[in-house]
Formats: sequence, C-alpha cells, structure tokens
Amino acid sequence: KFMSELSETNATLDYFCDFEKAIKNVDKVKIKLNQLNYLIGQEDMKGAINHLFEENPKTFEVLEILLAVRTNSKKKTINKTNDVVKLNSYVANPELIYEFIDESGLLDVFQNKHITNLVDYVFGVEIGLDTNARKNRGGKQMERAVAKVFENNNIAFTEQVRHTIFPRLQSLGEDVKQFDFVIKTSQKIYLIETNYYNSGGSKLNETARAYTDIAPKINQYDAFEFVWITDGQGWYTAKNKLEEAYSNIPKVYNLKSVSEFIKIVQQEIE
Repeated sequence: KFMSELSETNATLDYFCDFEKAIKNVDKVKIKLNQLNYLIGQEDMKGAINHLFEENPKTFEVLEILLAVRTNSKKKTINKTNDVVKLNSYVANPELIYEFIDESGLLDVFQNKHITNLVDYVFGVEIGLDTNARKNRGGKQMERAVAKVFENNNIAFTEQVRHTIFPRLQSLGEDVKQFDFVIKTSQKIYLIETNYYNSGGSKLNETARAYTDIAPKINQYDAFEFVWITDGQGWYTAKNKLEEAYSNIPKVYNLKSVSEFIKIVQQEIE
C-alpha cells in the first residue's frame, strides 16, 4: 500500500532552473566576460590575447567557467607535455592562455563566432551547472510540502533543530544530528526527517540504513519518537531497504499517509 501511494514527482516549474542564482553568478564575472568578448572573431588570436593581457591580466581569471568548470575549482588536466597541472595555472601568461583556448577547442568557437556574447553563453553554462542542484531542491520542496501540511492542520512545529538542545538524547552520541522538524505534544516530542527521491541511487539505501539505525536510539526514550516522512518513485529501486526500515521504524509515512500522523498529533494536542 505504501509503495502504491508514492507520488510520481514533487517538481513544480521552479524546480528545474534557479534563474536567480544563475543571474547572480553571471553578474560576478560580467565585466571580465565583456572584456573577453574582444577575442571573438579575432584572426590573430595570439596577438589579441597579448593585447588584452597587457590591458588587464585579471580578465582571464574566468576562463574555467567557459568550460563549465567553477572558477578556482582546483580541477586538474594533462597539458601538452603530459604533465598534470591545475586548470587555473593557464592564466599565468599569454602563451599558456593561448594553449588553454587552443587545446580546449575554444579557438575555433571564438574565431568562427559560434559564440557572439560570452555573458549570454556563461548564463547558459550556469543554467546547465545548476541542474546538479535539483536533488537538493527536491528535498527542499518536500520540506515545504510537509510544512504546509502541518500549517493547514494548525500544528505548531520548529524547523532545522539540532538534537543537542535535548540533553536527554545522549544515545545519539557526539555527532550533531539536525532534524527537519520538531513537533511537541502533551505526550511526546516528535523528531522528524523528510526527503523525496525522484530517481534511484545509493543515497536511498544509505538513508534507509541510517534511519533504521537512529530510530531505536531515539524511541528508547518515552518522551521522544522518530518520524520519517518520505516519498518519490525513486524508492522502487530500493524497495527492500525501504521495507526493512518500514518494519523497524514505527512511524514511516509518505505524503498521502502522513494524514495518519496528523491525526495522532491532533489527538495528543487536544
């Protein structure tokens, strides 16, 4: 029943791209990108690089982002002499800068004007890089969805609470554990974790294993109980681990069955 209730997605349209973040990232390097636009269409690329380097050598500090790599990422590459070097080492002088542009394939892109404006180009790069953050946004959307359920049912809650504020929870050890939500009733303090998985992966097994381990450490105290609210059809790929957790954690819910938890909380509040 639990598996049949898992929702297909929790993605709203703002899940796919964080345009605001992309714009901010581009703004940080916009001046240097506009200066690099000087290279577009240049037949004598070595001469153009020398001229621009004399004017402002710091212009080339943004070369990495043209390869969809964050500036100062510490990423490494193999150069023409088969040595391993840092990407940002190429900005040291015009000769290395030309090597970077030539060997990376940017030379053809610049000279044949496949790109006409590097500011617009990097905006597209930032949108592409931002797709890596979608999983984090999925988790945040799940938190918002659960918070809305609590609010709609007039249930008071606290967000992002560290277990260290509860001295009695000595069983969790020295590692600080932060819970997405905490709800206090007349009978119990519920420590709640939420997550959403659109797709499979090792993370699901790790999560199920971790919560199976942490739940009894919390539930051994009469005043506390661990609650896990999770959803997403990514769980189809980790069904066995989820089943194991479901059998060992008394309160596991998805977005549909969480109404059962709401009823329990409301009864304890009244």
